[in-house]
Amino acid sequence: MKKKKLTHVDDRGRVRMVDTGKKPDSERYASAAATVLVSAELFRQLNENTLKKGDALSAARIAGIQAAKRTAEIIPLCHTLPLTSVSVDFEFTEDPPTVKITTEARTRYNTGVEMEALMAATAAALTIYDMGKAVDRSMTIESIRLVEKRGGRSGHFEREDSE
Repeated sequence: MKKKKLTHVDDRGRVRMVDTGKKPDSERYASAAATVLVSAELFRQLNENTLKKGDALSAARIAGIQAAKRTAEIIPLCHTLPLTSVSVDFEFTEDPPTVKITTEARTRYNTGVEMEALMAATAAALTIYDMGKAVDRSMTIESIRLVEKRGGRSGHFEREDSE
């Protein structure tokens, strides 16, 4: 059986960044999600925008967008991408009290935007934690996941269990 060559390892076994220079640019899209389980009190304050620290959802949206733009600075082998758009949205569910974060990232480039969408979801969730921790230190961030990806050689991926 032929051994499969690892894309991020050179012939000497050293980690490297993949050369995408010969790949054609194409439309790339990715969406990701994260879930933050919160107390009933924090849920109420987030919905009513009454946290003492201020507007947590606006701060989380900005943090998510900024994180997507800086993904290559945090994830060592990611390429710097010319993002054409990043969005961060929130959905509230009462039972159990939950904030679902959904992100989208787009580019026209030669590599995908999955990591940027995932970074946006992660940073938004962490910002909700930071803004709400005075009310609820027991909140839980869970299920950070890629929801969908389009474009590139590997084609289309859509998570079956998108919740």
